Amino acid sequence: MTAHRYLSGSFAPVTEEITAYDLPVTGRLPAHLNGRYLRNGPNPLGIDDAAAHIWTLGAGMVHGVRIRDGRAEWYRNRWVRSAAVADRLGEPRRGTAVDERLDFAPNVQVVGLAGRTFALIEGGIRPYELTYDLDTIGPCGLGATPEGYSANAHSLFDPRTHELHSLAFRYGCDEVQHIVMDRTGSVLRTTTIPAPGNPYMHDFALTGHHVILFDSPVVFSAAHLPTGVPFVWDGNRGARVGVMPRAGGPVRWVEVAPSVVGHTLNAYEDGTGIVIDVIRHPEGFDIRNVGSSRPTLDRWTVDLADGSVREERLDDRIQEFPRLNAQYVSRPYRYGYSAAVELYAPPAGPGDDRPDEGFSSALLKHDLTRGTTEAHEFGRYGAVGEGVFVPADSPAAEDDGYVMAYAYDPERGASDLVLLSAQDFTGEPVARIHLPVRVPLGLHGSWVPGDEMPPRPPAAP
Repeated sequence: MTAHRYLSGSFAPVTEEITAYDLPVTGRLPAHLNGRYLRNGPNPLGIDDAAAHIWTLGAGMVHGVRIRDGRAEWYRNRWVRSAAVADRLGEPRRGTAVDERLDFAPNVQVVGLAGRTFALIEGGIRPYELTYDLDTIGPCGLGATPEGYSANAHSLFDPRTHELHSLAFRYGCDEVQHIVMDRTGSVLRTTTIPAPGNPYMHDFALTGHHVILFDSPVVFSAAHLPTGVPFVWDGNRGARVGVMPRAGGPVRWVEVAPSVVGHTLNAYEDGTGIVIDVIRHPEGFDIRNVGSSRPTLDRWTVDLADGSVREERLDDRIQEFPRLNAQYVSRPYRYGYSAAVELYAPPAGPGDDRPDEGFSSALLKHDLTRGTTEAHEFGRYGAVGEGVFVPADSPAAEDDGYVMAYAYDPERGASDLVLLSAQDFTGEPVARIHLPVRVPLGLHGSWVPGDEMPPRPPAAP
């Protein structure tokens, strides 16, 4: 790992906020698309010590493209204005943090809920609310509970029950909390779950009747707080999958091979068993050096009758950031999408800004029924991130729709928002929206349909 890996090449932060209108498009945007493609990610605002910089500590920056009537109306990128970011920009602070020690510009996910926009993170750090145009309103209480938890970055919306589920942890606490919200973000119920040893529970899964938890050997370590990433691999600790009723109750734990779930693709019930598809990082995973890992798409099938689990590899290509058609969350499905990870050769010397690892120039489509994988390649330096599935106007099949992602165009020296046909995955993109600037590799995003935000009700953080 090079000292400046996340400050150069495809990870290099941008230094300006840009607003551009009437973006040029190659191809044709589907006429029914009406909304915003948003994506969050770390983008540090000034680096005090480059050698000590860790990517996940960069202040969140949200990149967005507004699409309507077959046109790309605007592109914007905006830092989330935490108190520290506002101070550094010389601006007034936006709102008041509940706990200034946990005030940070969320950099993991950005979602829309009930006409509002939220930037999300984890670890007990509050979400921030944004305007439709991505300006910061301030910290907010989405999913906040009396115990100090709030909506986590990997909250899951169930399209059948219209509930938003979150599994929230707090740094240094021996418990996590399952929070269930309604479609407006109001908390309906909570369940506090013991989590001895402070395991890092970054993601979780849902089935029709259960919440799926992942206990891993990566644990919180106060001794590593000065490094900024207080999680380490504990070789004396095993890995487990937990199955809990959605309404709360005891968790049934089953052991799996030592590993860490990076992200979940989906889970569902199958007779007396539960099928769980995950991106699995193998034994020894170091969260401070993600380039050392080789994550793969794996399936764990838990037999609820005898408490056993069957582990199998679905695809051994190195990959991360799995997504699916969100209408199939928690139920049987066929297709999943992910971003391939490619190990580049180390930089050749001064002037060569290639990173030594990063997301490759490919998005993957997995057919889990046939057991096949297709790859859409973007070229050697395409630097494509997470792909988000967006359904067609009147979808006739699970994969009837589009996969959206930011991809770098080395010929222009800037990025495109690319729309692939999910049913013609290796074919030419349906459309490429040409942005005026480069979008650095980042984390997670969402397609948020709709025209505008309704009036915001008054609410204390």
